[in-house]
Amino acid sequence: MSVAGSYLQGRGLACALGLDLPRALARLAAGGVRPAMFESAPDAFFPAFTIPDADPDWHARGRRLVRAAVAECGPVDRSAPLFLASSSLNVGALEQGSPFLPDCQRFAEDVAGWLDWRGPVFWVSTACTSSIVALLSAHRLIGAGEADSALVLGLELTNRFSSAGFGALQLLDPQAPRPLAADRAGLVLGEAVAAVCLGRKTARWRLRGGANRVDGSNPAGASRHTVERMVHAALADSGIGAAEVDLIKLQAAGSPHNDAEEIAGLKAVFPCLPALGTLKASIGHTLGAAGAAELALLTACIDAGIWPEPPGCAPDPDLAVALAPRRPPRLRFILAQILGFGGGHAALVLEDCQESLS
Repeated sequence: MSVAGSYLQGRGLACALGLDLPRALARLAAGGVRPAMFESAPDAFFPAFTIPDADPDWHARGRRLVRAAVAECGPVDRSAPLFLASSSLNVGALEQGSPFLPDCQRFAEDVAGWLDWRGPVFWVSTACTSSIVALLSAHRLIGAGEADSALVLGLELTNRFSSAGFGALQLLDPQAPRPLAADRAGLVLGEAVAAVCLGRKTARWRLRGGANRVDGSNPAGASRHTVERMVHAALADSGIGAAEVDLIKLQAAGSPHNDAEEIAGLKAVFPCLPALGTLKASIGHTLGAAGAAELALLTACIDAGIWPEPPGCAPDPDLAVALAPRRPPRLRFILAQILGFGGGHAALVLEDCQESLS
């Protein structure tokens, strides 16, 4: 059990809502954005939440967005460990004709070069759970006394390969994400570049612990039994009980099967579910960047007193749950989870230390 935790020292985010967190929060408060149509193949269009940065050059765009997200974090120790989390890496650049690199770690080193990073570089690619696994890895490295701080960088830029692949598997909603809705029809992909700095210095937000569980019985989806095991392990690692959780930040991407399995797994842990929230309707499913992007956006929303309103969809009566329409009155402990391809189930527990003092 690890309860000392690491603290959120800084965060930066570029997503469909805006090129930085202040602009993203302002757009969210004004009602959010709708996904645009993205052409993944000739005459094959799917909705996608894209970052409002139209530079056609993949490398130039990626370098600018990465540098901006890290700069938004504030001062960072560039000799500390860097964790790069991504599921598509530089596929978009390859689609533009860039030469293939000899290995994926080389791309991670290239990104480190954009930042003039001098510390060790780790590449994490566990599909949709990539950046939440990277956050847990950085947290454990700090907890073990191996580092005083670490930077987690989630990088996921739209590319035809990912969109076409999910489309071919009939996993994409042709309109917009409708998490937990009766007529939900699939997920909508999104872009994000997120930077999260963790360290020992006391701050408002503390990462208490978490867990990662993999179940390959359904490689394309979630398992209710593994959700249950993951949550029990995350709570135990964080030193809290189920009754202490005030909010669950769901995966809830709008998949008919996965949404149902996620809720069923949670109901096996929580006799009475706490408030539920999701950010997929606001920024889409940002794949390997989702854990870091949603942590940055969620904590920034709470800090600013902004609550992402659920989409106006009829809830699924079979699930018998609904997304919280407003901020819960108490928000000390938050369980944030990401479920994904390959049977990945990962969760972390956040503590609002400011709430704990009130």
